[in-house]
Amino acid sequence: MEISHTIINLIIFVLAIYVGYHVVWTVTPALHTPLMAVTNAISAIIIVGAMLAAGLTEGVTGQVAGTLAVALAAVNVFGGFLVTQRMLEMFRKKEPKASREAKPAPAAREKEAA
Repeated sequence: MEISHTIINLIIFVLAIYVGYHVVWTVTPALHTPLMAVTNAISAIIIVGAMLAAGLTEGVTGQVAGTLAVALAAVNVFGGFLVTQRMLEMFRKKEPKASREAKPAPAAREKEAA
């Protein structure tokens, strides 16, 4: 009995989803930012592979699927960088309230100068 390649690929896909889910949810919060950075790098590699797939296939279906893969991976990369930037902003030290209140607003400084 021979198993179809489609079934084997589907099983691998489902296992990858399962393993990926458990890997991401067991990461400590301190490691989320580096994990996002690595994920962005992997997505960039996926973009290169998707461009090759879109360019080297002869059928229209393969070209459309490759182009869709490039678009989705690009959204993933840019969205990942935005999320990583927001996460890094959370770790920046904020000014104490006293120093913020002591500084006049930019509009008030312009009025004083005039």
